[in-house]
Amino acid sequence: MTIESRKAGGEGTEAPVERRGRGRPPSRTDEETRAVIYDAARHEFAGSGFAATSMESVAKRAGVSTKTLYRLIPNKAALFEGTLTNRMDRFVSVVRLRACDGSNIEAALREALLICADLMLAGEVIALQRMLLAESDKFPDIAETFYKSAMQRTVATLAKWLRAQQQRGLIQLDDADAAAGMLLGMLAFEPQRAVMFGHKAAPTREELERRARDCAVLFLQGCAATPRLS
Repeated sequence: MTIESRKAGGEGTEAPVERRGRGRPPSRTDEETRAVIYDAARHEFAGSGFAATSMESVAKRAGVSTKTLYRLIPNKAALFEGTLTNRMDRFVSVVRLRACDGSNIEAALREALLICADLMLAGEVIALQRMLLAESDKFPDIAETFYKSAMQRTVATLAKWLRAQQQRGLIQLDDADAAAGMLLGMLAFEPQRAVMFGHKAAPTREELERRARDCAVLFLQGCAATPRLS
């Protein structure tokens, strides 16, 4: 708040005028701050590796104090796990909300696979996998964290989606978990490895859409529900 002078009543005296300052913007909640920190940490881990990433460098990138970072996340191992969990939570919610409704199984599967491809072939995810290959001998716990929090959870999410379609009578499966693993392998294994080892650039959006479509058609040809004989 500032004070300005103005003449009062047409006379030579001056009276103070109060002008309200703009004030500070509303502060973020802890949940919002964690989300900012996790985004910053993903870039730090992918770009610098686990060993070279420090809590201080993450705090600087996130624009928060190290005191705030340590208050919300106690150590680097917890930061890495939280970073993966946060990303997977968003992935799971998108698959559940966008790809599990409607009666067009081919279109729905294509959309679900495209969402999976967006996650598995994202630059930051491939960079994290490169980092894990290079540093997993020194830090086996982070490799285990990635396997459980990212890889297994991706398979489990797609398997849950497949079970929902099976319950509707749209597909037939003996083992949804095994089918999800095979489907994701068909979708992402070749392009992911090609990018990781520097043989190709990351797939374009058009290429991802075409691959998701082709995988959906091939998969459904093998597990399409057939009418039961009465």
